[in-house]
Amino acid sequence: MNELESNIINIYGDRGKVWLDDLPEIIRKLEVKWDLSDLTPVQNLSFNYVLTGFQNEKPIVLKVGLDENTLMREAAALTVLKNTGAVQILAQDKGVILLERVVPGTSLKGFFPDNDTQAIRIVCGVMRRLHQASVTPVHNFPHIRDWLLVLDKNWDMPTHYLEKARKLRDRLLQTSAEPVLLHGDLHHDNILRQGKTDWVVIDPKGVIGYPLNEIWAFIMDIERDTKFVADCFSFDVQEVRDCYFVHVVMAACWTLEDNGEPGLFIALAEKAHQLLSK
Repeated sequence: MNELESNIINIYGDRGKVWLDDLPEIIRKLEVKWDLSDLTPVQNLSFNYVLTGFQNEKPIVLKVGLDENTLMREAAALTVLKNTGAVQILAQDKGVILLERVVPGTSLKGFFPDNDTQAIRIVCGVMRRLHQASVTPVHNFPHIRDWLLVLDKNWDMPTHYLEKARKLRDRLLQTSAEPVLLHGDLHHDNILRQGKTDWVVIDPKGVIGYPLNEIWAFIMDIERDTKFVADCFSFDVQEVRDCYFVHVVMAACWTLEDNGEPGLFIALAEKAHQLLSK
């Protein structure tokens, strides 16, 4: 069983099995509806069925998912972020979005390990552009405080990590920073090269929060990178490290919620714990 099948069945059970069985027919109908051709699944599928191909001669990406609300929110976020460095959305339907394909589309992850300093400079530039997007007062995006409520449940992980994350979360949410639309998952594989010099983001989660809440996904070397980000944005370095810890514990909770193995995020929390404020 591949990762996509495993994830879908773990989360959705029998409903997920039916959806997986129906995928070929779903794709066939979309090919006809949007005049698509040469559709090929991408590698490393996880929670959505993603294919590359063409609409007439235009390179496209087709994304099909069972979590319809999350895909709708992604489409809404791409619409808001369209002039600040996000991939263009071409069409959408229930549980489906059609996107332009970024060319050449190589990810920023390829900068590691030889050009990691350049990589974090690029990410910070991308983040700065994204946060210039304007969000209307009436919107359907969740707030970061909604995401962080997951910390209030009792999870199978070291209790002192949960307790510390809750304490730091409550302190960090008492901020005077202006809220922005966050990408929400700004890791290096979600930043792709377009042309020779531009970088474009894909797969935004779409959540209202504060610039500090964006950084956790792209930190590689905790001590070095948190210092770089703090200097770049004039953040307090201790707040950057505290926020990073809160978010990796949150990610561990999400993984447990999806019946997954949280070991990676627990290990990151352990590394970050020694750098936290009291």
